[in-house]
Amino acid sequence: MTLKAGIVGGTGYTGVELLRLLAQHPQVELKTITSRKEAGTPVARMFPSLRRKVDLAFTEPGARALAGCDVVFFATPNGVAMGEARAVLEGGAKVIDLSADFRIKDLAEWERWYKLKHAAPDLVREAVYGLPELNRSRIKGARLVANPGCYPTATQLGFLPLVEAGVVDLDHLIADAKSGVSGAGRKAELPLSFSEASDNFAAYNVPGHRHWPEIRQGLAQAAEREVGLVFTTHLTPLIRGIHATLYARVTKEADFQQLFEKRYANEPFVDVMPPGSHPDTRSVRAANTCRIALHRPPERARGSDTLVVLSVIDNLVKGASGQAVQNMNLMFGFPETTGLEQVAVVP
Repeated sequence: MTLKAGIVGGTGYTGVELLRLLAQHPQVELKTITSRKEAGTPVARMFPSLRRKVDLAFTEPGARALAGCDVVFFATPNGVAMGEARAVLEGGAKVIDLSADFRIKDLAEWERWYKLKHAAPDLVREAVYGLPELNRSRIKGARLVANPGCYPTATQLGFLPLVEAGVVDLDHLIADAKSGVSGAGRKAELPLSFSEASDNFAAYNVPGHRHWPEIRQGLAQAAEREVGLVFTTHLTPLIRGIHATLYARVTKEADFQQLFEKRYANEPFVDVMPPGSHPDTRSVRAANTCRIALHRPPERARGSDTLVVLSVIDNLVKGASGQAVQNMNLMFGFPETTGLEQVAVVP
């Protein structure tokens, strides 16, 4: 079976990452890549890395351009997919949305954080949240998947075994997370320029980050109750990478290393590292992998009831386009790892 795939919004970082991954997928034929601004421009002219791999030109967006596709990825700014996904679904294609349009089930909460009136409440109800390690069985039967954000992926994967087992204080979880600049997208903004971001480190959106309700929603599903979360984000002078340092107060002692190893034993893209490890972002660069390690402060020291979880991903792969391809594989019955077994790039 060969899928015909379309990408809406192929000029951003998640779009070009989708192109890179899908061009290597043995069961995918790239059919359409849209861009209103770049319509008519050969893809390989904008992205020379794709020469001799992608022979398409960008086309004007619209249902006609996507006709005949089996799967359509929306790699668009927030607010686009909610207005266009219905026509694609009615045309018979399945949809994977990499924006936030269908992630949060509480519409009032979504509208509060994203400052838009939602255009498709019924599709929000239908959409399946696309974290395979949490919703694999539902993803397999979905026609609309809301691909998770990058921070939410790293944070949820780091906390999931603990909240599922009920061994930590669910009212006081802390996530201290750092991202490379590509997490902000391919756009010209002063804080993302080389002179501003290089040799610099800063927190941002401390009063409230819009990924906060998404993370709480996923953890609440796993815990079967509401959770309390302090979530602080930082910009680091990297191109790719998310590093989440997670803190949870232990309420019930357990062999936490074994808990994580057992929870993720059959997960192809989660690597629970040996005790004492310090995963770094370089170890996952360009790979669809989340690496996790656990630490405890010294016994009898202040704070010795705290468990520290380190979780790293590539924000453009497991945090976006790689996870989208992983979801596509599940939706169409392919082996989950198909097209996603690339080894991380080092150095």
